[in-house]
Amino acid sequence: MRWEIPWALPLLLLVAWLGWRTRRPAERPAAVLWVRTAGFGSRLATLAVRPLEVLPWVALALAVAAIARPQQGVRQTETETRGVDIELALDISPSMAAEDFRPSNRLAVAKQTARDFIRQRAHDRLGLVAFAGTAFSQCPLTLDHDALTELLEGLDIGLAEDGTAIGMGLATAVAGLKESRTPSRVVVLLTDGQNNRGAIDPLTGADLARALGVKVYTVLVGRGGVVPVPVDDPLVGRRTEMVRMDVDEETLREIARRTGGRFFRAVDPAALAGIYSAIDRLERAPIHAIEYREYFDLGPALLGVAALLLAVYLLGSTTWAFRLP
Repeated sequence: MRWEIPWALPLLLLVAWLGWRTRRPAERPAAVLWVRTAGFGSRLATLAVRPLEVLPWVALALAVAAIARPQQGVRQTETETRGVDIELALDISPSMAAEDFRPSNRLAVAKQTARDFIRQRAHDRLGLVAFAGTAFSQCPLTLDHDALTELLEGLDIGLAEDGTAIGMGLATAVAGLKESRTPSRVVVLLTDGQNNRGAIDPLTGADLARALGVKVYTVLVGRGGVVPVPVDDPLVGRRTEMVRMDVDEETLREIARRTGGRFFRAVDPAALAGIYSAIDRLERAPIHAIEYREYFDLGPALLGVAALLLAVYLLGSTTWAFRLP
C-alpha cells in the first residue's frame, strides 16, 4: 500500500486532538428521553450512547485518510525471453523395445527423460516429432507443456511403419522450425539404430538444418551389439530374445558437427538423463523479468464508510433523542 498525498496524514493528529478536546465530561451523562435516568436502565443507555458520540470523529478521520489517497497495488510480472524453439525427434522403431535399460526399455526411459527436459524449459516453445519407417509431427511448437507431455505419453512402438528413417525424422523436425523467428532453434534427435528407410538420408537432413540455422544435438541410446528384446510368440506368449542391433555412431556425429551441435552416447538411464541436463545447460536463453504495478485508489471506499458512520450517528441521535451538552 502507498499514500499518494502523504502530507495530509498529519491532519489525523489534529482530528484526534479535537476529539479529545471536545469529549463529553464523564460526570455529565447523555440525556435519554425514553428510558429512566437512574438505575440499571440509565447505565445501559449511557453505554449505548457513548459509542455513538465518537462516530463523527471516526468519520472525519476516515475522510482525512481518503484525502491522503491510500492506494493498494497489484503486482504483475511479465517474463521477457529471447526464446529457444526446440523440436524433440524421438525414435519409436521396434528396436526401442530393447531392454538393455532395465527395468524399462529404451523408449520408456527416453520418454521419462524427455518429460524431465520439458519441465525444465518452462519459457521455451517445444515440439515433438516421432519416427520409425516414416516420420510425423506429434505436436507443433507450443508453450502448452502439459499438452505436449500428454502427446509424448501417447507415443508407442507400432504407430509408424517398421524401420528407422533418421533422415526423415530430422527433416520433419527441421520443417517444424522453418517458420520460427527466434534466434535460437534446436533439434534434439534421439535414436538407437542406423538409417534404413526414408526418402531423405540423415546427412541431407543435416545440410537442410544447417541451411536454416538449426542446431542439432544427436543422442545415440543403447549399447549396440546383442541386446535383449521382448518378442510376442503366439504359442508361448511373450519371451525375450537376444538380437543383434547395429548402430551408426559416425553418421550421428557428423550430423552434430555439420549443424554446430553435439553428439552424445547414452548406455544407461543415468547417462541419458545427464545428456538432457547437458543440453538444457547449453541452450539457456537469458530471461528478463519486467515488473508492473497497478494501484487501486481506496479513498472512495473510505469516504463511503465515513458517510455510513455519519448516517448511523444521525439516525441514532434522532431515535434516542441524543444531544451534546
